[in-house]
Amino acid sequence: MKSFTRVKNISGIEYIYEITPYYDKEKKKNRQKSKYLGKNVNGVPVKVRSQGKIPKKVLSHGEFVPLKKITEDLNIDEILSEVLPNKEVWPVLTLAMNFALRPRALTHIQSWYEGTILSEDHPDLPISSQSLSRMLSRIGESTANLEFAHGLIQRISTCSTLVYDITSLSSYSQNIGLLEYGYNRDGLDLPQINLSLIVDKDLGIPVMYDLYPGSISDVTTLTNTVKKIKSQGVQNYTMIMDRGFFSTANIQEMVSEDLSFIIPPKSTLKNVKEAISAIHRSIDDPDNLKLYEKEPLFVMPVEIEVGENKLKGYAYYDQKREQLERSTLYKRLYDLMERLKAVNLKSWMIPSVIFRETAKKDAKFIEWKAVDGKFEVSLRKNAVSQAINKMGKFILLYRGEFSWTECLSLYRSKDVVEKGFDVLKNDIELMPTNLRTNNSLKGYLFVAFIALILRMKLTRLMIDAELSKRYSVEGLLTELEKIKIMILPDGEKITTEITKNQREILDALHMCA
Repeated sequence: MKSFTRVKNISGIEYIYEITPYYDKEKKKNRQKSKYLGKNVNGVPVKVRSQGKIPKKVLSHGEFVPLKKITEDLNIDEILSEVLPNKEVWPVLTLAMNFALRPRALTHIQSWYEGTILSEDHPDLPISSQSLSRMLSRIGESTANLEFAHGLIQRISTCSTLVYDITSLSSYSQNIGLLEYGYNRDGLDLPQINLSLIVDKDLGIPVMYDLYPGSISDVTTLTNTVKKIKSQGVQNYTMIMDRGFFSTANIQEMVSEDLSFIIPPKSTLKNVKEAISAIHRSIDDPDNLKLYEKEPLFVMPVEIEVGENKLKGYAYYDQKREQLERSTLYKRLYDLMERLKAVNLKSWMIPSVIFRETAKKDAKFIEWKAVDGKFEVSLRKNAVSQAINKMGKFILLYRGEFSWTECLSLYRSKDVVEKGFDVLKNDIELMPTNLRTNNSLKGYLFVAFIALILRMKLTRLMIDAELSKRYSVEGLLTELEKIKIMILPDGEKITTEITKNQREILDALHMCA
């Protein structure tokens, strides 16, 4: 049973105690042990030895311990000092730490900062909302993102596996020129910008990012990305990409640059269709049976011509995945047909338009006609059969030397980028509506990128320390934020008592408060 704190009022004075529940085997009932922590001063226990020295202020401290250690280990402050004026280094880091912890609007950053240990470590920072806005705009006008990426890459010696992906960031803003309508990955009917991210798989942190107008497709971004990676001095790396980047031109570009890569081909390519048809007949041969993460998997080598290049690859067949995909498809089609049957077609409605709007991507599977104001529907058996034949089967093409297990495990590691995007959108809460210009947006994303480095590195440290089995990132930070620093009138600093849970976290991370 977990310990908790309780405030007791004794003779009009509040005291804080740590309560530890336990089971009394002799009396066969639950009981509690009580441990005195100190007098309640602004929610912080102050022990007798410190009474008489009522704190001048109590500052948030514990949640900054891992963020400051990561900043130090990755030399982020040093890199920033090479990229930005010295007076902007800690305003940027302060803002990034806020984004990484619990994002606030720029108008509230000053008040938040004044209640944190950062105000003691780095006093009098110019972080009013006006100062921050001007700073973000200046950063957006510069090449800070590329210079920072160069400094980071040189220090961490990135040269292994880079995972590349792109996402959409939507906004209601009317003033940002980069915002354009395009393929929106979140299904939102809003203008967007496209943000690409490159993550070092082994370190688990992003090392580069770039922005593109919202109408630019994934496939067209790769050429510039390859050039920018090369300009940063990165060599002997493997690019891991999703099929959105697959094109004959991109394959030729990577081959001409002598790059190692892993990418699934688009199934619309004629040679890929023929390869899938060929493996359908033979891939489940017992000779192709392998075991991957304790699950059966059929694997066979393939070769596919893409333009002038013949690429090696592996075809995979996962029966468990096939069954799941088949079940999902049938359920979706059944629900779709029921929705179509329930539609009451009015005289002014165009049935074909109503059908397309309702069926969307599954229209190819449905045969329909309108009779007496109703849809009569049935499944297109050939289309369904063709879809089912592909289920559970996928191909990964590669250039380099990879076994089937290396190819698959490296490709599946791309979820590190997807998690990064998830952190940006949901934890760091990108794209506030009050940004006014392209430059302020670029500056804001630069700070968000640094915040993402802090969050993703903390996640990796938690995984390595096996803390992720007990805590989410938010849960760990919430536990640590209970650790405060009291500033006494004479300037003495006192750290509040460290609980057992907090000590276990700090010890596992090899950090101290």
